[in-house]
Amino acid sequence: MGGGPIITGSVQDASFAPPRPKEKVLLTGEFNRIIILNAWICLFLITASTNGYDGTMMNGLQSLPQWQSAFKHPSNGMLGLLNAIQHIGSLAAFPFVAWLSDGIGRRKAVFLGATIMLAATAVQTASQSVHMFIAARFLIGFGLTFATNAAPLLITELAYPEHRAQLTSLYNSVWCLGSISAAWATYGALSIKNTWSWRLPTLLQGAPAILQVALVLFAPESPRWLVSKGKEVEALWVLAYYHADSNEQDPLIQYEFEEIKAAVDFDRTVVANVGWKSLIATPGNRKRMRIIVALAFFSQWSGNSLILNYLNKVFNRIGITNPRTQLLVNGLLQVWNLFWAVLAAFLVNRLGRRFLFLTSAGLMALFYTAQTICFAQYAEHGVPAAGYTFVVFVFLFFAGYCIGFAPLVVSYTVEILPFHLRSKGYNVFNLVVSLALIFNQYANPSALAALGWKYDLVYVCWLAVEFVFLWFFVVETKNRTLEETAAIFDGEDALEKIVHQGVMRDLSGTFVR
Repeated sequence: MGGGPIITGSVQDASFAPPRPKEKVLLTGEFNRIIILNAWICLFLITASTNGYDGTMMNGLQSLPQWQSAFKHPSNGMLGLLNAIQHIGSLAAFPFVAWLSDGIGRRKAVFLGATIMLAATAVQTASQSVHMFIAARFLIGFGLTFATNAAPLLITELAYPEHRAQLTSLYNSVWCLGSISAAWATYGALSIKNTWSWRLPTLLQGAPAILQVALVLFAPESPRWLVSKGKEVEALWVLAYYHADSNEQDPLIQYEFEEIKAAVDFDRTVVANVGWKSLIATPGNRKRMRIIVALAFFSQWSGNSLILNYLNKVFNRIGITNPRTQLLVNGLLQVWNLFWAVLAAFLVNRLGRRFLFLTSAGLMALFYTAQTICFAQYAEHGVPAAGYTFVVFVFLFFAGYCIGFAPLVVSYTVEILPFHLRSKGYNVFNLVVSLALIFNQYANPSALAALGWKYDLVYVCWLAVEFVFLWFFVVETKNRTLEETAAIFDGEDALEKIVHQGVMRDLSGTFVR
């Protein structure tokens, strides 16, 4: 139909975008296609599990006498390098990942990252010296960065609208699945009396990469990326095939397709500068980056990295010195973390992002304070009960962390970024995470050795700062499309421009230009 757009709402309502079709009852064919789509999305979700596996594997290896012997009982400085080198590899990849993800597509970027990961895992497993092991971990970080930049973008841009928030939140939650695998792999390998006690866990790190190398190029590509490259026919086919059983005239498909085209067209015609400077060029973008950079630091500077990367050193200081006990507690902790992270991921639209973030920060501050008191009691007075109570509060602390930060730091970051900045902005998030981790992994073992329980006081104070920041700056985004968040950060004028370039619907439900 011809004519101008018919607007059925007012842009004064911040939730207004092109009017959305009402939620529909899925037919059998549509339901089956969504199941297939979610199976493909699971292939990208396991990227996060590779990341989770790496950190917990290194934690577990430090409790293996065979690993300690093979690498001549690394000093605190060498342990810092062994943990940090993966993130140094990530830093080396950062100049290329956003360009690659936007240039060749999300799928191919994941494929490239998985291929490098697979080769690096082989070198790591075959390591004959600490230097060979360090080089392999550098390559793991380099390859993993390509995959971790592209995978969550593809998930959030490909998912069925009603499932997007939950699936994107599951991405970082699946980190815990990798950590569980690593924790129990190192626990089981303790009984092996030769070098395979540490080689086997390092070999298993390549399992997700094998799946991705074999299957990822057969998965669907992001419709938003396809539209941005002028491949609108292919983008419409992907949306229709997976969201509406190939019915291109389905109202939901027409809504999604036209909204994506309008937003991408807005990016091309209204946003003149889409380079790196655009991340801070407007008040809306500066607001986004302030939140994103803070969340990246908070995700690693909340006391969690101290426990996850140096659990054996912490446990040695509270009297839990048996390697089998340390590995067992580590394995149980990862299962506990997965439960809370997945539960929270499924509740993001019901409870909201802001509620989960604030609850998470509040509980972390409370339980970290409690575990610091227990640590101090054991260190100063040698009270055995304080050591065991410390472990209880560690579990409670991570429950607090996992209900907010585990599911939301990635999903919230990618959903508040518009398409033209999504890859670059998420790249900045990962860069800040890597810098924070590198600092932690060099500083934590030395600071813990020098200060003991007093070092935990730093994190107690920092957690209070986190809560205050989240209270004042995190805004709610639940139950909105990716395009609708423009109204929150860029103001109603930006949304109105997208609306007038898109497809509207009249009061009878007919789509018109």
